[in-house]
Amino acid sequence: MTRCRRPGGVGTAGPREAAGIEWTKAVGRPPASVWQRGRVHTAAPVDVDLALVGGGGAASLVLAALDRHRVRGLRVAVVDPVHRRGQDRTWAFWGRPDDDLDPLLAASWSQVEVATPARRRVLDLTPLRYAMLRSGPVYDRAAAAEQRLDVIRVVAPAEALDDDGESVTVHAAGSTFRASWVLDSRPRPPRRPGRTNWLQHFRGWWVAADRPVFDPRRAVLMDFRTPQPARGVSFGYVLPVSDRYALVEYTEFTPGLLTDSGYDTALVAYRDLLGLDPARLTVREVENGVIPMTDGPFEPRPSPRVVRLGTAGGATRPSTGFTFSAMHRQADQVARALAAGRPPVPAPAYPRRHLWMDAVALRALDRGGVGGPDFFDRLFDRNPPERVLRFLDGATTPAEEVAVMSSTRLLPMVAATAGDAAARLRDRLVPSRRRATWTVPPPVTGAPPIRASRSDG
Repeated sequence: MTRCRRPGGVGTAGPREAAGIEWTKAVGRPPASVWQRGRVHTAAPVDVDLALVGGGGAASLVLAALDRHRVRGLRVAVVDPVHRRGQDRTWAFWGRPDDDLDPLLAASWSQVEVATPARRRVLDLTPLRYAMLRSGPVYDRAAAAEQRLDVIRVVAPAEALDDDGESVTVHAAGSTFRASWVLDSRPRPPRRPGRTNWLQHFRGWWVAADRPVFDPRRAVLMDFRTPQPARGVSFGYVLPVSDRYALVEYTEFTPGLLTDSGYDTALVAYRDLLGLDPARLTVREVENGVIPMTDGPFEPRPSPRVVRLGTAGGATRPSTGFTFSAMHRQADQVARALAAGRPPVPAPAYPRRHLWMDAVALRALDRGGVGGPDFFDRLFDRNPPERVLRFLDGATTPAEEVAVMSSTRLLPMVAATAGDAAARLRDRLVPSRRRATWTVPPPVTGAPPIRASRSDG
């Protein structure tokens, strides 16, 4: 067990009852959430070592990492308007088999398929594997960690963070905490808009079939046989949990969203492309999402003692939208730092040279210099799959990156590189040319169909 040495503490808090915290036992809730914060009786702030502002995936991974590294004696508060439980999202990622995550996985595959109108390619990912993790087990493990860590939970939004360089005062629904450090994972736009601002947006159906129709041995990573938008990329995606149950998804990388009916129409068309009989399918759940794909910079350290995690801290890879691996990696770094008495500041999610390459790739796709299906097809055709996946995760060497980038079409990428350099110079000389703001819109949601219907025509 690691006894935590407090990083830059702000004094010793007395017993929680004396500090004005009333603890109440939750009624009718599962053991993982037995205790929750009641109310604060005094105006005096409650001292904590660490405040997690936002209680979603990033915060849940931090709580689990603190527990896994047996950090004890740390005063922790979680401030979030929602106490998250159950299945509200699905993460997909690649990596080596992992003792920490593998017990939580819904499924994993050592083979994936990438399809274009010209061919279908099955890729062996060994020694990596592609994995799917649903949110329920992550939230459950975080709730169990909360109990062991004796966490204070405030079910309210954080209204303000005041950082004086020595501590951060967190204001939430009349409650006040003084934290040595704050890890803030609430959604935020980039510090300034990028030169390319796209969205990865999707809708997925969890479908159950009345007979075996899926191959659970491999996932469909990218199926580019879908109709391509005039500006952007689209593809289908199939993650089978069994031969009768799978997540079937339609995804676009474009500047804007579709309508509710637009997503359903695209999914129906993709279902028909897969040859699935709608009369034998039932849609059990619907997932919608929007993820930023921009070269705009996110601010991981907005003030001396506030650290941002998740997408707000730059954990989302601009060229792919993948986020989970970076969140998990940074959560482990935070826990190790706190266990050693160091500030909980993780390393950057991705090397700067990777962010530059992402900016060039996004520019090439946005300006039409390269087509999305051709771009990704050439990457997988001319490189070992394991190298491509490590490249997309920011874990390759410069020599490997030269090999990956040389597999793309030379002239369009040279033009995109020159255009990116010119745009950066213009932005420095004439900052007013940039857009003032850019925000990520919420996902489009609609009522889930009970049974999938066949498309007309």
